[in-house]
Amino acid sequence: MVAHVKRIQNGSRRGRIRPMSEINVTPFVDVMLVLLIVFMVTAPLLTVGVPVDLPKTRAQALSQDREPLSVSVRRNGRIYLQKLPVDEADLVPKLTAIATNGYEQRIFVRGDKSVDYGRVMEVMALISAAGFTHIGLVTDVAHRKRSDEH
Repeated sequence: MVAHVKRIQNGSRRGRIRPMSEINVTPFVDVMLVLLIVFMVTAPLLTVGVPVDLPKTRAQALSQDREPLSVSVRRNGRIYLQKLPVDEADLVPKLTAIATNGYEQRIFVRGDKSVDYGRVMEVMALISAAGFTHIGLVTDVAHRKRSDEH
């Protein structure tokens, strides 16, 4: 790095040397770009959920203003609350404990497409019988084939 030097004449025979101060923003910009890239890479990985093969539908996604709770039923019939496995008997007490809106809390039930339909309905019935009123089923969006479009 080269320091800029300026001679100041103050009436004496010898000039005093004073360094010029300039702000170097290059390191600041470099750090901000690295942080931007890190956040762009990690943001998609922060989604909550257990990997479930969801059935496909043509329904549009619902617009939400609050994050719902997620109850997942895996292929083997095992129940998960958010990402944690939970026993069927412990599901309702744990839902009640973490529901921020009480019984108005929005709960999404995600069932693997290969799991028995009755098993998913059992889980929904448990949640409904506990008094929760906003329960929804989650599906994946099916993409239209070109022959279906007019």
